[in-house]
Amino acid sequence: QVQLVESGGGLVQTGGSLRLSCAASGRRFSNYGMGWFRQVPGNEREFVAAISWSGGSTGYADSVKGRFTISRDNAENMVYLQMNSLKPEDTAVYFCAADYVILGDWYEKNEYEYDYWGQGTQVTVSS
Repeated sequence: QVQLVESGGGLVQTGGSLRLSCAASGRRFSNYGMGWFRQVPGNEREFVAAISWSGGSTGYADSVKGRFTISRDNAENMVYLQMNSLKPEDTAVYFCAADYVILGDWYEKNEYEYDYWGQGTQVTVSS
């Protein structure tokens, strides 16, 4: 089992920044690729960013590319999402997720491949 707890959400104005954090506990953190997803009520959950277990590979949704940065600290069992130049359409609940990786150093964009999820943190961007 892996437990994930997100933090860092809040209310910010358009153009502002937030840094989301995800604290992981349980099994060996470095065995997991990590991802961030978001969901607006009534909509499907969508991929935001992901990072391989080593941190050597990252991927982003087109809508956040150039504005968001995902990173991880395996020594501290943490993953982060730095969000800059925020827009009202970034408003959502943001979820951290862990994907157990058997072989290779890669990341996953498909939410159904993720094994563990946090409870989410609300991000609201006012116009």
